[in-house]
Parts: sequence; structure tokens; C-alpha cells
Amino acid sequence: MLKTGILNPHILSLMARVRHTNVLVIADRGFPYLPLIETVDVSLTDDVPTVLQVLAEIRAICNFTQGFMAREFKQNNPMAVQKKYIRAFSDIPLQFEPHVRFKSRVPQAIGLIRSGDATPYANIILISG
Repeated sequence: MLKTGILNPHILSLMARVRHTNVLVIADRGFPYLPLIETVDVSLTDDVPTVLQVLAEIRAICNFTQGFMAREFKQNNPMAVQKKYIRAFSDIPLQFEPHVRFKSRVPQAIGLIRSGDATPYANIILISG
């Protein structure tokens, strides 16, 4: 029986299949459902869990070398929220790009983890190392 770390068997299964250069998405509660991408939905209520909580647990078990977020995240969130995300990427390059470009990357993802996060444009694309 697992005692620490990620306990969700669907997330563990997905993470076991992430290989070099694969794309993984951590999405907020409003991200559209895409039937061709494996989706693990862990949303429970507003902001439970948050994108940053999911990110912290995923980063503990997998190596990522790059992250992407929508530029609109910066335009729609206060500096205090932006700083939390930037800190979460302190050792990984994080690029902000137009939301349309961000969404065009999503179909290449091996999977998507949907959180309950209500933060506008909190979605993250991660590239595995």
C-alpha cells in the first residue's frame, strides 16, 4: 500500500507512461473536455485541488524541462498569484504565449489532469525531460 506521494491510481498510471519530450497538461476546472486526450479529473470543489498543488506532486515524481502558460494569465491575475506560479517554476523555463497558441499545443498531450482551480488561465503545459 502506498504511504506517501500521489495516491490516485489514474494519475500514477498516466505518469508511468510519460516519456522523454512528452506533453502533460494540468488544467483548471473550466478547461474544455477533449475526448481524444486521456483526462484524469481530480476536481472536488472550487480550488480543491489547485493547479499548483497538482504541479507540486507531479514534479516530485517526474522530470520536466519546460513549461507553458497563456499570456492572458498575467493579464487576469494579481501579482501575488503570478509570483506563486513563477516560484513553482523557479528551476524550469516557463514561457507565456497567447492563449490560442497555448490551446494549439494541447492535442499533442499524452494526458491532462483537471483540477478544481478557479484561477483564470491557470492551465499549464509541461514538457518532460
